[in-house]
Formats: sequence, structure tokens, C-alpha cells
Amino acid sequence: MDMNAWILSARKVGLIVGAIVIAFAAYFIGSYFWKGAMATSTAPTNGEARVINLVTGEFTAETADGDKIEAYRWDPGTIFVEKDEPFKLSIYGVNGKEHPFYIEGTDVKGVVQQGKETVVDLQFKEEGIYRLICTTHADIAANGPMIAYIVVD
Repeated sequence: MDMNAWILSARKVGLIVGAIVIAFAAYFIGSYFWKGAMATSTAPTNGEARVINLVTGEFTAETADGDKIEAYRWDPGTIFVEKDEPFKLSIYGVNGKEHPFYIEGTDVKGVVQQGKETVVDLQFKEEGIYRLICTTHADIAANGPMIAYIVVD
């Protein structure tokens, strides 16, 4: 048996095994640190309604001439629910002192205050797109529009 052929084959096997080990390590380490998209709702348990979480957010910037500009947003800006699905909309106030709101096409109104959670029980009987509108930040002149979309299928 030619010893050089065996050494070459052993090197190849070692390289292949090493590559496999590195690939598995990268996959498992990557899956540990990179979680991908994070859930913004909880799965319903024991017949309870699903909870969808929103927060109030603010973007600020300075223009080239030194003016400060800002805009307030709901985050996430779009949520999806099923027609007739009961769910809870949990909104936590992060930025801004308070955000009075209403959901267009419904009688739902409320106020989100900074550092507090506002929970609204919802269930839509009709398909469509419903807008969650902050009345304080209704347009660009008032640092908005602060609008989220509830898509009902």
C-alpha cells in the first residue's frame, strides 16, 4: 500500500470532518444568538384571547440647518387578526407623555400614558383595515401621523 495515498486521504477526511464541525458549530451558535423575528403577540392559552403588544415610539433627527424634527409612531405599525377573533391590544407608552386614540370605524377610544400599559379588548365582525389613530399626532404638523393599521381577514 502506498503510504502517500493514505496520508493524502487522511488529510482530505480531516478537512471534510473539520468543515462539518465548523458548519454545525456556526449553525448552533448562530441560532442561539440570532433569534430572527420576535413575536409581538402571545399564543392563546386555555381559551384566553391572544394578546398583541404595541408600544409608542418616537423618531428624532436634526436637519442640515439645525432644526429638530420628530415623529411619533405605534410599533408595530400593522397587525393582522382574523374576523371574529377576540384579542387584547396591549399598548405600552414609551415615548410621549400621552396619546389619546380611537379606532376608526368603531366606538373604541382610550389614552396611552408614558410608563403605563393600556389594554383594549377587541373583536372585529367585519373584514377590512381599521386605523388606530392618535389624536395628538394626527398629521405632520403635529409630529405624526401616528397611525397603526389593524388588518382583519
